[in-house]
Amino acid sequence: QVQLVESGGGLVQAGGSLRLSCAASGRTFSGVGVCWFRQAPGKERDFVAVITWTSNNAYYADSVEGRFTISRDSAKNTVFLQMNSLKHEDTAVYYCAATNNFALIYHNRRTHYPYWGQGTQVTVSS
Repeated sequence: QVQLVESGGGLVQAGGSLRLSCAASGRTFSGVGVCWFRQAPGKERDFVAVITWTSNNAYYADSVEGRFTISRDSAKNTVFLQMNSLKHEDTAVYYCAATNNFALIYHNRRTHYPYWGQGTQVTVSS
């Protein structure tokens, strides 16, 4: 079992930056993919970014490519999402999720990730 705890959300003005953290405990992360999804009010939970733990490869949704950066600290079992040039439409609850059987073909599917955190609110004022 893997437990995920997000932190770092908050209120920021458009154009500003935030860094989210996802701390993991339980099973080790070897061979795993760890990702971020987000859900705005009344909308679906959408893929944001994923990082593969062993090879450190990262993949992004088109809407955040070039503005967001996902990274990991192996020693701390923590994944980060650095969000720059934030826009009002980035406002959402951001969720960290993980799988022990990462497959690139499914990387942006919510159902690919069995482990989820509780979410952290990000609000971008326009």
